[in-house]
Amino acid sequence: MNFNFDIMLSSLPLLVAGAAITVEISLLSVALGTAIGVLVSVARLAGIRWLKLLGDFYVDFIRGTPLLVQIFLVYFALPMLIGQRVDAYVAAISACSINSGAYVAEIFRGGIQSIDKGQMEAGRSLGLTWWQTMRYIILPQAFKRIVPPLGNEVIAMLKDSSLVSVIGFEELTRRGQLIIARTYASFEIWMAVAIIYLILTFVVARLTGLLERRLKVHD
Repeated sequence: MNFNFDIMLSSLPLLVAGAAITVEISLLSVALGTAIGVLVSVARLAGIRWLKLLGDFYVDFIRGTPLLVQIFLVYFALPMLIGQRVDAYVAAISACSINSGAYVAEIFRGGIQSIDKGQMEAGRSLGLTWWQTMRYIILPQAFKRIVPPLGNEVIAMLKDSSLVSVIGFEELTRRGQLIIARTYASFEIWMAVAIIYLILTFVVARLTGLLERRLKVHD
């Protein structure tokens, strides 16, 4: 079997375009997931029982079921409930954001609980409410500690976003499948796809390390 570099090179523009969509999905999902995760983690630590129960159920359900099943629920099951078709792009972002939110919630919960309890007591003694202390004192300190695991979540989402190809959304993996269906060059195309994913994850890992070092310098 001869390795055909020409097919790989000629397919790169389509694969790179697919990679751009993969990056877009991943960054949007983690950004929205971070917003969800912060709210859920704070709700679970607020001392309000029903909020904690809701937060626990959400985290346990999402972490206990595969992302693929969650994508199917949003894309195939949700339209049956609302009586309207869900666009593949909206379904991809929604499912990945909800999935990421559960993991980010656990990351932030660990970060918040790692902050000394005296910080909360100091904020309350200054006249701040619980929510104000959490927003202005606890969360900024916790964020510095959760940068590495948050970077890992971005890397995980870059790879897991390949699952949205099952609903026909043309990100990197789906582009690879379509090119293979036309050229039958499975080895060359999948190797190109793997290299692109490796480059993306490497860049995120380096940026995460850079951000972590800059935050330490500010300390």
